[in-house]
Amino acid sequence: MKLAVNIFIFLLLNFTALALGGLFTGDGVASDWYNTLNKAPWTPPGWVFGLAWTAIMVCYSFYMAILYKRNDRRKKITTLYAAQLLFNISWNPLFFYLQNALIALFAILFLTIIVAYFLFHYQKTMRWTSLLILPYFIWLCIATSLNLYILVYN
Repeated sequence: MKLAVNIFIFLLLNFTALALGGLFTGDGVASDWYNTLNKAPWTPPGWVFGLAWTAIMVCYSFYMAILYKRNDRRKKITTLYAAQLLFNISWNPLFFYLQNALIALFAILFLTIIVAYFLFHYQKTMRWTSLLILPYFIWLCIATSLNLYILVYN
């Protein structure tokens, strides 16, 4: 498959995942529940999340398209990618809709582990292209710390 087609497919999948996660968020950040939580002092303003996730998913789509094209172990990559999608989609409803910070923490930890695997395991193959997944990994580390803070202090 051509790289442009792969990029389009991963963009479609990643933004569909974000939309599905958002669909099952309920009132989310605007909810009374979330607004009354003790949040970490490093919690960014709400608008940063949308901007960050948009940039991250664009970069991640390019990363995955290139990885998929360069690597012949596509079944493994597809399985890991599908697991990543599942954990990404599930975090919002676990955290916001079910208001269960503990289970959401496990989901985001598994998500972070999968993204870390992509980043570090394929670094030799991807070289400088690995920089495209680095924002996702960093953002997940921050998001995990925010989730953990809420779990501990509420």
